[in-house]
Amino acid sequence: MLSAIASDPICFDLLFHAWYIDDGVIAGSKQAVVQALSIIQELGPPLGLVINSSKCELYGDCDLQPFPSEMKKCKAFNFEILGAPIGDTIFCARFIAEKRAGASKFLALLKEVGSLDSQVALVLLRQCGGFCRFVHIARCTPPSLASEGLHLFDIDVRQSFSDCLSIDPPNTAWQQTQLCLSRGGLGLRSLSQHSAAAYVASFAVSGYATNTSHHLLQSINCFNSLVSPADATSTDELLTSPKNQKELSSRIEHSQFHALFESSSLPNRARLLSVASPHAASWLSVVPSPGLNLHLESAEFQTAIKWWLGIDLFSGEKCPCCLTLSLDPLGHHALTCRYNGDVVSRHNRVRDSFFESCRQAGIGGQMEVGSGLGHDARRTRPADVLVPNWVLGKPAAFDITVTSPLTPITLHEASVTSGSTAQVAENRKHASNDTKCSELGWVCVPLAVEVYGCWGPEAQTNLSRLAARLAIRSNCCKSQATSALYGRLNLVLVRANARALLSRLMATGC
Repeated sequence: MLSAIASDPICFDLLFHAWYIDDGVIAGSKQAVVQALSIIQELGPPLGLVINSSKCELYGDCDLQPFPSEMKKCKAFNFEILGAPIGDTIFCARFIAEKRAGASKFLALLKEVGSLDSQVALVLLRQCGGFCRFVHIARCTPPSLASEGLHLFDIDVRQSFSDCLSIDPPNTAWQQTQLCLSRGGLGLRSLSQHSAAAYVASFAVSGYATNTSHHLLQSINCFNSLVSPADATSTDELLTSPKNQKELSSRIEHSQFHALFESSSLPNRARLLSVASPHAASWLSVVPSPGLNLHLESAEFQTAIKWWLGIDLFSGEKCPCCLTLSLDPLGHHALTCRYNGDVVSRHNRVRDSFFESCRQAGIGGQMEVGSGLGHDARRTRPADVLVPNWVLGKPAAFDITVTSPLTPITLHEASVTSGSTAQVAENRKHASNDTKCSELGWVCVPLAVEVYGCWGPEAQTNLSRLAARLAIRSNCCKSQATSALYGRLNLVLVRANARALLSRLMATGC
């Protein structure tokens, strides 16, 4: 049937015709549209396709009388099709305003969820309440027609975030929330900033990208204003190598992260590189579940989010635990203070979670196996987890260490190179333990992780091996097992950090 339409000489005047299941859109001259309908009426019934005239809508500025009387006729060019507005600026603005009103009901309910569980509320906001609600409109409507309404919805999302988490983020922190998880954000992507990428990508994959499309050229210019010259695109690039929305949005977020990074202090640069490292944000993507130990209490979660975003937590108060050093705004001292047992507790919780993952993978192992590791014979310590037959038939002595990229001695390098602090910690463990492990016939395997969840390169290699075994045991793909493994480990890490921060916040009355 479609081939008959395409080959009919009268239908050559059709500007457009597309179908989604049994919904079709036909555009062109009156004569061409009449002919196309005639072909459908003739060839459609044997295929089970019968035109329901009462559900058809006609739009045009010509005489519409030749069409069946039961068809709805409108001479305006403002209409909705498949959930997207087609028309002028006023119509599109009104359409988006109505969608915002509908979304506001969901956001109001989300506020109630946030009063009970902040972690669940943020997951729902990211997955159901934000960007995803309007991405279809952004892909179908030129940014020039939708930008104002989408900007207002961005404001709604920011307010919802504040309501759900009791956090009023400064602009720099909010810029970070709008980044994807892999860049250290919270995945609350801005519609107004990404609408051009959505529209351009949609246009490109449709096969209608041409140098004569006013809306496309305008949207490309809008997109290019948001990225570096190296990441800019053109109709020629779209025609020869169509880009999907994910790729174009990634270019925007690259520029956003770079701008945020360049305007940040040295400690914040180190923080941004650490939170944007592979798997660091995995704790934000877990499904909150107390039964699976994947849940944070609201106070813990809110504190963790503030710390993650670099929102000031302290203002120079004396640490109530050591009574000597001051509490810095980013919480570095609170997370490295050796008093009050928080550092040891965090280490043990990460160790226990890793050991449990080894048990689930069916590889056995023992905790705290006596070994005499360390440089100083007077301060020997056991292997955190000893796993048999791990490397070339030898047992692996896993030694877990948590470090901070904000430590003065490593801060400069950490503000330049992601994961450098974890790398230093791994090297330090090898220097300390290799000789003793070799004497025992073991292999030393350091598992170094920065407080923000950035794991060292050796840790990533070995966690990947563990994830592969978990995938086999749980009958899932390795990527799923990897995400779940890092999610569990980093959630345990972040929970311990949040508790250390909270205890000092409560003690100082901050």
